Amino acid sequence: MTSTDLDHLLDQMTLEEQVSLLAGADFWRTVPIERLNIPSLKVTDGPAGARGGGPLVGGKHTAAFPVGISLGSTWNVELLREVGVHLAREALDKGAGVLLAPTINLMRSTLNGRNFENTSEDPHLTGKLGAAYIQGLQSAGVAATVKHYAGNESEYQRNSINSVIGERALRELYLRPFEFAVKEGGSWAIMTGYNKLNGPFCSENPRLITDILRGEWGFDGLVMSDWGGTHSAGKSARAGLDLEMPGPARARAGLLEEARNDEATRQAVREAARNVLRLIERTGTFDNPRDVRDEVERDEEYADTRALIRRAGAEGTVLLRNAGGLLPLPANAKVAVIGPNATVGQVMGGGSAQMNAHRRTSPLEGLRAALGEENVTHAVGCDNDRFLPTLDVPLHIEYLGEGGQVVATEDKRGSETMWFSFPEGVDPASFRARLSLTLTAPEGGEYDLSLASAGLGRLLVDGEEAIDNWTDWTPGDTYFGLGSREMRTTRRLSAGDHQAVVELTPRPVAEGIFNLSAVRLGFRAPLSPTALEDAVRVASEADYAVVCIGTNGDWETEGVDRWGLDLPGGQDDLVRAVLAANPNTIVLLQTGGPVLMPWLEGVPAVLQGWFPGQEAGHAFADVLLGQADPGGRLPQTFPARLEDDPTHPETPDVQYPGENGQVEYREGLFIGYRHVDRAGTTPLFPFGFGLSYTTFELPDAHPSAAEVAPGGEVSVRVQVRNRGERTGQQVVQLYVRDVETTLERPEKELKAFGKVTLGPGETGEVNLTLDMRSLAYFDDTRNAWVADAGQFEILIGTSSADLPLTLPLTLTGEWSEGVAGGK
Repeated sequence: MTSTDLDHLLDQMTLEEQVSLLAGADFWRTVPIERLNIPSLKVTDGPAGARGGGPLVGGKHTAAFPVGISLGSTWNVELLREVGVHLAREALDKGAGVLLAPTINLMRSTLNGRNFENTSEDPHLTGKLGAAYIQGLQSAGVAATVKHYAGNESEYQRNSINSVIGERALRELYLRPFEFAVKEGGSWAIMTGYNKLNGPFCSENPRLITDILRGEWGFDGLVMSDWGGTHSAGKSARAGLDLEMPGPARARAGLLEEARNDEATRQAVREAARNVLRLIERTGTFDNPRDVRDEVERDEEYADTRALIRRAGAEGTVLLRNAGGLLPLPANAKVAVIGPNATVGQVMGGGSAQMNAHRRTSPLEGLRAALGEENVTHAVGCDNDRFLPTLDVPLHIEYLGEGGQVVATEDKRGSETMWFSFPEGVDPASFRARLSLTLTAPEGGEYDLSLASAGLGRLLVDGEEAIDNWTDWTPGDTYFGLGSREMRTTRRLSAGDHQAVVELTPRPVAEGIFNLSAVRLGFRAPLSPTALEDAVRVASEADYAVVCIGTNGDWETEGVDRWGLDLPGGQDDLVRAVLAANPNTIVLLQTGGPVLMPWLEGVPAVLQGWFPGQEAGHAFADVLLGQADPGGRLPQTFPARLEDDPTHPETPDVQYPGENGQVEYREGLFIGYRHVDRAGTTPLFPFGFGLSYTTFELPDAHPSAAEVAPGGEVSVRVQVRNRGERTGQQVVQLYVRDVETTLERPEKELKAFGKVTLGPGETGEVNLTLDMRSLAYFDDTRNAWVADAGQFEILIGTSSADLPLTLPLTLTGEWSEGVAGGK
């Protein structure tokens, strides 16, 4: 369909029909208009897999890809493009033409709850990888929806906080990845953040949406709100927001009336409706309405997707330490796999990024598959639970009418459920549900139980009330801040099966992103008092000990910021105890961001594995045994202490997480490695750092010219030599230093990078290009990008702290490029 056809279609539509397109029909779909054969367009989360139209918990199985920080660690543009292509196929299998991804906010702080979803602390790395992801996704006909535009760098009070960001930091850091997404990636959709930006909510911020996004960057796609992030009707439409999600309309319930009485609002409605229609057209949904069939689960048919996830997981794994070349392990190794993350596949973070993965392969499973069960032993050692674990058991749900009669039933699996839809005849605002499941006690003894709920709930075990979360409901940080705290109890159970019943009814909320009902039942036997001693014994009997520690999706999740930088539970003590029993100890970390490592100097080998998707255990086994080189390089600085985080100065409340409804980005341009350079701190590990199983050198670099005129480009050829005896991967990083800058600038800034795979003794070449924007800063007094005439230095190496090659570059005259609109 052409744009002329869209104009004709708009002319045929009534104002009421145009308005109807501007808010969702339900949680995942736009409103269809059958009279004009306009189909519904379905969207789905998210960045690491296409969940489909089901709830965040349960639902159809789907492929779980590495999370954002894991993909960011690959520094591999082509890999991100390939991931996008495969995610498009997954989305289409779920009947969706739009994927709510990628997440391209920057890692301003180490404590952002959605740190794991983001790609990097650096705008250039984030922008380049995000653009490739978008290109791959949209090449297969599925729209990307880059998020969260803009200034959404933490979860604290995210629905109302005002992010106060100076113009230079906004332009040079926080808007830059979105500029890449539009200009290079060609994204078809943008999602606004929940937060305010320098005053107005992002979803009704005309400077952000109309002036910059559409006016300066030429964006012609659709702008949608985050779920529940629309706050007005005509005002948001006039600011450039096209679609309120989810539906039915809430903030825009009065939009039709406003449009009837105001010409500017009517014009805004028409343009917004055009953008909805254009997205339907771009995704091919006019010709092929996809949500007319059931969502499908495909796993065995997609061996190529499983192989890609496994390869990407290995390539995102960062080797932080390898003293004495302990890794890779020999093929006949006897290995003890120890720790709370050993038997559980920690493959994803929490919140809207989670899904029902086809599988969650654990490190223990991966190593046993590679080495044989007889060569791999196990002990847990300690736990790292934030909440008690849920169960994978049959769950029967009965919905009760006013008289207590059953009006509908459902059967699911698991001891956690979340309602985004209900059986016919059940009122979401006033339903009462009775959930029944079986608890199995392998032996008689004490067992821990817990209950958390968005809504009023109570737990009965064998007919007796065990937890009252109904009359004693206390707000907590579960379910995006709409749920209760986790309430725990201990109960003595005899060996065998026990009947558990959870009763739930909605609890009205005064404010929130949307009304949500959810419940989580946790259950486990208490940790053995000899767990640590057992781990030490198992470690002492093996050739090598792999200690699997870190966090999980309960700790790293949307809706609440990270707890700190210390590993939760007794995990540090576990590492020390195992190391004392076996000097050949490898620590495998799985976290969504930086953590402290007080045992680092004593441990010979450390791998940072993140949450690498459903094939996690196999990917880790590939790296541990040398079937794959650890290809990851850190996309985020690991500080040596929390105080070295740039958002934690002497007055942390205003700067992070915020106070009085406002968070001030007082550090300006100086986040991540930029802050390290300015403050002179020594990080635990620098940005861009990562080891290989082989050794590389950069013998030389050759620029295309030593001088460049305004408006020109310079290319740099960098030689890379593999000096070792194994095939490996290396990332070449190019930073620019402005020697004669007029305004204050960071000591250096990443402006180009390239990844190369080389065999033993092989020499390769990486070609990198610098344009004028690579040399420029944003001058807020001139409202322009400016590169000062004079001297620059090109710094080339393998991390922000290892840059052995320096090339001089002279810009022969000032270059500037003004931006439209203005502040």
